[in-house]
Amino acid sequence: MTDPQTPLLDRIHSPQDLKRLGREDLPQLSAELRDEIVRVCSVGGLHLASSLGATDLIVALHYVLDSPRDRILFDVGHQAYAHKMLTGRRAQMPTLKKEGGLSGFTKVSESEHDAITVGHASTSLANALGMALARDAQGQKHRIAAVIGDGSLTGGMALAALNTIGDLGRPMLIVLNDNEMSISENVGAINKFMRGLQVQKWFQEGEGAGKKAVEALSKPLADLMSRAKSSTRHFFDPASVNPFAAMGLRYVGPVDGHNVQELVWLLEHLVDLDGPTLLHVVTKKGKGLSYAEADPIFWHGPAKFDPATGEYAPSNAYSWSSAFGDAVTELAAQDPRTFVVTPAMREGSGLVRYSQVHPHRYLDVGIAEDVAVTAAAGLALQGMRPVVAIYSTFLQRAYDQVLHDVALENLNVTFAIDRAGIVGADGATHNGVFDLSYLRSIPGVRIGLPKDAAELRGMLKYAQEHPGPFAIRYPRGNVGRVPEGTWPELEWGTWERVREGDDVVILAGGKALDYARKAAEGLPGVGVVNARFVKPLDGAMLREVAAKARALITVEDNTVVGGFGSAVLEALNGMGLRVPVRVLGLPDEFQEHATVESVHARAGMDTAAIRTVLAELGVDVPLEV
Repeated sequence: MTDPQTPLLDRIHSPQDLKRLGREDLPQLSAELRDEIVRVCSVGGLHLASSLGATDLIVALHYVLDSPRDRILFDVGHQAYAHKMLTGRRAQMPTLKKEGGLSGFTKVSESEHDAITVGHASTSLANALGMALARDAQGQKHRIAAVIGDGSLTGGMALAALNTIGDLGRPMLIVLNDNEMSISENVGAINKFMRGLQVQKWFQEGEGAGKKAVEALSKPLADLMSRAKSSTRHFFDPASVNPFAAMGLRYVGPVDGHNVQELVWLLEHLVDLDGPTLLHVVTKKGKGLSYAEADPIFWHGPAKFDPATGEYAPSNAYSWSSAFGDAVTELAAQDPRTFVVTPAMREGSGLVRYSQVHPHRYLDVGIAEDVAVTAAAGLALQGMRPVVAIYSTFLQRAYDQVLHDVALENLNVTFAIDRAGIVGADGATHNGVFDLSYLRSIPGVRIGLPKDAAELRGMLKYAQEHPGPFAIRYPRGNVGRVPEGTWPELEWGTWERVREGDDVVILAGGKALDYARKAAEGLPGVGVVNARFVKPLDGAMLREVAAKARALITVEDNTVVGGFGSAVLEALNGMGLRVPVRVLGLPDEFQEHATVESVHARAGMDTAAIRTVLAELGVDVPLEV
């Protein structure tokens, strides 16, 4: 039965169904898709504003291209909800980001229509380049279209791919979805250039410049230009100052990204041109939802809300990100050398207040993690004490810079690593479960895992007062507040006994410490150590507990490959101690999206799993009632 609210959308089960609609139906279909996206996202935790902004563009792409034969790539993939619905997944949309349900991003193993598995930015163009080379090598003729946001162009990987795409000249379409936003406002010279394009005289005049532009492509196409006078605003020839043209790309735009019929017309005339073409599409993040358009930053990934009114229940919870932001803001007031660098994660890393209070000691480099780390190295070389605020999953992208630009000369850079461990609904692309392993491998990098906000503050202050690189990792989620001015004195590399017991001792830090404490409750002889420093380990305490215990258990919210448990085993081997050690953590496989608790239970590292191991070691663990 057709829903009177979505009569067109109810008829769409595949892109082929979409092609049966008339062009005059497409604006209504876009409106129905947006309404459906709002309804689905109102449960909270989903990517709302970005998906609303890309809806018209996605409808046009699927109307013109023939997916899955033609490949449509979405950079990041968080804007692709309309794409999922048009490719047969509408009924599954309520399962987005839930265990066993749809991914919040595009995923090859989820659908033949998802060209790439993605969750990080700036990767679509290199993927498209590889696909174009494979297509041509195999003598195939399908079309390739990569949709990339202007925020993702701040990533060097995207710019490097453009350089090669322009040089090789393989046919493909690049759609630049320009909404002036990443999660925060866009920054940098590229963003300024984009804004400059939109205020030129020809952008307002439209028809004459557009017709002249398309004449450069073909005379018959120019004759049709009057049909698209509101769309194609300009075309830069290769002699212009346009950097895309200078790279060897045919540039068309900017055009209205919400005029779906004109987008269809343009795409029909651009997708089969020789060489690479860049279509610059201007969209509005949050399109069609007044409150999302007014505040696209808040509505990027909102909590549960009333779709009719936009009302939501404000949260009084205090996050680890906020705890870090408050601490570094206060610390910067005390130490003029403190300087915070972030790769486009001001909101996520709790830095809004810091950026307002200390604007001259704050740098957002855009989605360019490598630049963030090396810029911090430059700051350190000139006597500053930079703090790089970054998610664990994104620090992976700057491993070489941490090693080569920071650690090699033992520079004074602190890495505040947010979202360390399992993050839950965002899944495998966003889980921060490798940082202990990859940072442990770098000489001189010291690693701390605070158990609470007080320890976070103490570690941050210690790092700012001592030489060399430090990494402080903390999980996604909430933490108890501590009063302003709380700066506990910590000696880096010292552990803390939080429960006495010498028979079996559990060593855990950070999020895993909560599980260890609960597992040991009511069990005589089971000790718990807050192993808050992974590098260096507290060798003295490790030797002490290992000399007395029948067995040790290590627990970590990290892969067990090369992580904390491995560090303990290496240290014990070096000491010549032969105590049994059970290493609990995440197995050597990618963890799919689910709640944090569910993933930890499945991995065998939560409270119940620890108690099972204790029982296996001979501890009298009472049966759960």
